[in-house]
Amino acid sequence: MKKRISVVLMFAFLLALVSVSFAEAAAFDQVLQRWTKSRKIVDPDGANLEIRATYYSAEFIEALIQKEAQANLWTQQEADDYKFNFLGALRLQEMVPIQVEFINNGPTMYLGPFDIMIKLRIGNKQYKPVDYDKRFNFRFQGKKEGLVYFPRYDEKTGKDLLKGVKNVRLEISPNISPLTEGSDTVFMWDIANDNPEKLYQGKTAARFETDRLLKRLEKLRKDKADQEKQLQGINDEIKTIQARLDELAKQQ
Repeated sequence: MKKRISVVLMFAFLLALVSVSFAEAAAFDQVLQRWTKSRKIVDPDGANLEIRATYYSAEFIEALIQKEAQANLWTQQEADDYKFNFLGALRLQEMVPIQVEFINNGPTMYLGPFDIMIKLRIGNKQYKPVDYDKRFNFRFQGKKEGLVYFPRYDEKTGKDLLKGVKNVRLEISPNISPLTEGSDTVFMWDIANDNPEKLYQGKTAARFETDRLLKRLEKLRKDKADQEKQLQGINDEIKTIQARLDELAKQQ
C-alpha cells in the first residue's frame, strides 16, 4: 500500500513539474512574440522568404535569462554569472541589439555589405549598424540569423538616442531579394516603457561597476606610466642641456 502511495505521489510531482515547465515556456513565448516582428513573402510559384526581427528589450532579455536558468537548473550564482556575461556580450550599455533572421526558400540572397541594407530609424533619423554578424555579407539560401547592433548614443554629442522616444523602426532594403518586388520591410516596436537600466541592479550592477572601475584603473596606470616616461625624457634633456651650458661657461 505504501509503495502504491509513493508511486502516486511521484507521478503527481512529475505532473506538477511538467505543468510548471509548460507554463514557463508559454510565458517566455508570449514575451518573445511581443518583441518579435515578422514578414513572409510568397510568390505565385511557391518561392518564399520569411524575415524575423527581435528587439532585445529589457523584458525579453530578462525572460531569456530566466529561460536558460530554468532549462539548465542553475543556482542563483550561476544565473547571475550568466546574466553578467550575457549583458556584457550584448554591449547593451552602448548598443541597441536586434536579432535578425532570414528563412529564404527562394532565389539566392546577397546582402553584402549588410550595413547598407538595414537601418534603424529613431525619431526622424536613420542609423546604420555599428556592428553586425558578418555572415550576412555572404550569399545564401535557407536560414541565416545573427545580431545587428545599432548605436545607443549620438556619436558627436553623447546624447542617449532612445531617451523620450516612443518607438523605433527597423527598415530593411527591398534589394535584399527579388521576392520583395521593390517593397521595404519595416518593423516597428513600442519602446516607451522599455527600461534596460533595471537589468543592471543588485549584484549585476556591482559587478559591472567593478569591471568598469578595474578597466578605468588599468587605463590610469597606463597613462601614469606614459606620463612618467615622458617626464623622465624631459629630465634627461634638462640634464644634457645643463651639462652643455656648464661646458660652454667654462670656455668663456
